[in-house]
Amino acid sequence: MFPDLDRIDWLVLLGGGLAIAVLNWYFFWAERGSARATSGAPGTVQEVTVVVQGGYTPATIHVNAGSPVRLLFDRRETSSCSEEVVFPDFGIRTFLPTNATTPVLLSASTPGTYAFTCGMSMLRGTLVVE
Repeated sequence: MFPDLDRIDWLVLLGGGLAIAVLNWYFFWAERGSARATSGAPGTVQEVTVVVQGGYTPATIHVNAGSPVRLLFDRRETSSCSEEVVFPDFGIRTFLPTNATTPVLLSASTPGTYAFTCGMSMLRGTLVVE
């Protein structure tokens, strides 16, 4: 097909293609776990800590409807992509300082599944209100 490419060239091309596939899987499809918010009595604040480092861990957060939610975003990296978190359905956009924990408060009164992302929409998470 390409007579001027030797075996080494094909190995380099194959390795590059594999690296691209792994990076896409890591950023877009890798499962980063799930957590349920801690909460006491109904109406008290539910809380979950989310580590921000190459993604959100946990990436899926389950909370109970009708109680306020405090998500503590613990940003452990300097990547400009992760410097803010956006909850479009709640109208929330919050700056996350490097090596700091930033609380994000929201009212999850309506059951449903709500996405949250970084400012560039590359890092993704899900808030499940039950």
